[in-house]
Amino acid sequence: MEYSKEHEAPFSSPSLPSNKWWSKDTVAIVTGANKGIGFAMVKRLAHLGLTVILTARDIEKGHKAIEELRNQGLDDVHFFRLDVSEPASINTFVSWFARIFGALDILVNNAAVSFNEINENSVEHAETVIKTNFYGAKLLTEALLPMFRLSHSKSRILNISSRLGSLNKLKNPNIKNILQSENLSEKHIEAMVSLFLQNVKNGTWERQGWPELWTDYAVSKLALNAYTRVLAKRYMGRGISLNCFCPGFTQTSMTRGKGTRTADDAADIGARLALLPPEELPSGRFYMSGTSIVNSKL
Repeated sequence: MEYSKEHEAPFSSPSLPSNKWWSKDTVAIVTGANKGIGFAMVKRLAHLGLTVILTARDIEKGHKAIEELRNQGLDDVHFFRLDVSEPASINTFVSWFARIFGALDILVNNAAVSFNEINENSVEHAETVIKTNFYGAKLLTEALLPMFRLSHSKSRILNISSRLGSLNKLKNPNIKNILQSENLSEKHIEAMVSLFLQNVKNGTWERQGWPELWTDYAVSKLALNAYTRVLAKRYMGRGISLNCFCPGFTQTSMTRGKGTRTADDAADIGARLALLPPEELPSGRFYMSGTSIVNSKL
């Protein structure tokens, strides 16, 4: 995804369809959802009448989040522990989901970590950040793909991303060329991620043209955006829509409560994007929230 002026396409805040295509039988999963944007997304989707599975790493916090939602009258919410950084946890979750629900309509890959303060740029935890933000979303998506209802109207994946992962933040021309290639593959993306982690290990990462702000987080989102593009191309016309959404500078624990919008504001837009009418549903797009919604190609 190359975010630049020539790719900007104003996209007014999407409104909910007048004739909604979803129902109580529409099943959505939101990861990393015991707080912040994830929790707000679960709340919004449940308010709109979907059945929603809330996942979180911490069992106690997950149950507390579900209790809070049910106290608001939202009964069609469910919790199961999921740590996307652990393949075994993904397998356990997917087995439970297959047994209890069987079919999936919407996946919101929201779970992510960053260990930096807003003005810091340490890569001390780069491996954990990549493992969670990129590989976690990738492995979960791969495990759930067979369970999606392959329907033009219903099957969607929305990856919560960041403009920090835009190609124009990348100063390494060789890597940029690879990511812009029409022949981009998962192997190319994983090779890029491995190169970054190797640069971190040998202490050369600051001289290799990687994004300069929140570098490990930015690379994880760069990889997630690229992976979304690859899958969108692969599943074009096959009943699954895949898009990325950058909620902007949002007041969450990751930003230490700083930001220009609340988690509820971000989730309202995210839910509208996830529920776009079938005839307006794109794939392979990057949406960025700001004063208006910017819609560009991945």
